[in-house]
Amino acid sequence: MEKVSKSALVIGGGIAGIQAALDLADMGIHVDMVEKKPCIGGRMAQLDKTFPTNDCSICILAPKLSECYRHPNITLYSYSEVQKVEGSAGNFSAEILKRARYIKEEECINCGLCVEKCPMRVEDEFDRELRKRRAIYMYYLQGVPAIMTIDKEKCLWFTKNACRICEKTCEREAIDFEQEDQIIRLENIGSIIIATGYNLIEDIDNEILKNYGYQKYRNVVTALEFERMLSASGPQDGHIKRFSDNEEPEKIAYLQCIGSRTDRAGQYCSAICCMYTTKEAMIAYEHNNDLESYVFYIDMRAGGKGFQSFLRRGEAEYNIKYVKSKVAQITIDDQENPIIIYEDLDKGEIKLLKVGLVVLATCIVPPEGIKNLAEILGIELNEYNFIKTQPFVPVETSRDGIFTCGCVHEPMDIPRSVAEGSGAAARAAEVIRGG
Repeated sequence: MEKVSKSALVIGGGIAGIQAALDLADMGIHVDMVEKKPCIGGRMAQLDKTFPTNDCSICILAPKLSECYRHPNITLYSYSEVQKVEGSAGNFSAEILKRARYIKEEECINCGLCVEKCPMRVEDEFDRELRKRRAIYMYYLQGVPAIMTIDKEKCLWFTKNACRICEKTCEREAIDFEQEDQIIRLENIGSIIIATGYNLIEDIDNEILKNYGYQKYRNVVTALEFERMLSASGPQDGHIKRFSDNEEPEKIAYLQCIGSRTDRAGQYCSAICCMYTTKEAMIAYEHNNDLESYVFYIDMRAGGKGFQSFLRRGEAEYNIKYVKSKVAQITIDDQENPIIIYEDLDKGEIKLLKVGLVVLATCIVPPEGIKNLAEILGIELNEYNFIKTQPFVPVETSRDGIFTCGCVHEPMDIPRSVAEGSGAAARAAEVIRGG
């Protein structure tokens, strides 16, 4: 395969960024991938299954993680961020801040002995703080690169100048408390692809969620929290249990458009909620065939191939009832069962429904730090602070030579994110090869 001298910079290691990097690497173009988290994989790694096939998410993702990490044309900078970009299309340069893991990456074999001995318990970000992890940790079980990271903000050595048990435990002497952050300069970059994904409204402002009892009632959770509850590698080992009494719910209510399509938060549709809600209700039913699921919706938006039949299948085979409604309030009874007060829009009546668990489909919002990144790259954002793209070329940003893919420019599902990753790679390759 013909090699080219110019490289590509892919910012973000979710499924869209991974697809873009693999496509470029297979063309013989060197790719530098920068990922903010300790491991690549993005949001897809947090999912249990994917719609509309209900295939195992990590089973699809894991081979791509491995291929991306091992590809000779891809250099991965995990736990890193882009700090500066200079130049123009065909000749960019960049500065990358590679944060210290306090681990010798070439020595760590992810044996887990250090984790067993670490005395600190902290909230696990990957599991949406539904369980604890240690101050030295793997970001998630199947993470790539499979290397430990020390959380400097929580580690006893950095906070109280005590402990260092992990250092004494590690037989390979992979712990390095003297490690420092590094600035890495990349030259000769032909094009840049932004694939930094999305955030959720509860991560930036959960005030609107409090209207539905979130963080007030223990049996009200968000959709991504429920996704981790469903996962066999999650905090409940794949068994759906209420946080109030550890019992399995008999009825689950799913509330749509929480924070989406409202003047108080996101005025846009989050695109994927109708589908992933039905998927979650299907998977929950497979865990318990006596389960009743109720989906409270304003209108169903399922525009992809096979999506409408997926919804009909959920109603016919998985005991899912769709309720066209507006939810006014959620209260609880003495057993902490959520009681949903809603208007039935088909009948024009105010009704009550008592359930065991409530799942909130929350609004997709731009990723953290997107304004700063847009300023570094010299690109425009739209009125919602997603990356502004060309009307008929959704992978092109406002700056030549810089492209985008996935939810960083608008909410979308995994198949479209993958397709856009390939599209962005094709356009980036044209710039690099002088097309």
